[in-house]
Amino acid sequence: MTDPTQTLILPDIFQLAAQPERLAWQPFRAGIEIFPIYKSSQGCSAALLRYAPGSRVPAHAHVGYEHILVLSGEQNDERHQYPQGAFVVSPPGTSHTVESPAGCIVLAIWEKPVSFL
Repeated sequence: MTDPTQTLILPDIFQLAAQPERLAWQPFRAGIEIFPIYKSSQGCSAALLRYAPGSRVPAHAHVGYEHILVLSGEQNDERHQYPQGAFVVSPPGTSHTVESPAGCIVLAIWEKPVSFL
């Protein structure tokens, strides 16, 4: 988002995930790209993340709430598999490792940055 004073509207976020080439993805972690949506000075942020098949995010703890909406593919952690359409809320004090064996695109909203373990 280029202007933080303007309202951002994504009329069909699932359609964006179906056409990922429309977005200007940036490197994030090995095998994972990011499309930032916003980042505030208070630490909250939102982004689309695109996981290549077999990619993973190492163990991390949630200092604030993390909200994940799986837009395409499937994302997994130690507890569950989350298919397209799953909405996952990780509260403060929880931790996990995330992977996507087949690849996926998720909307991630963080109340505060995560802490890698």
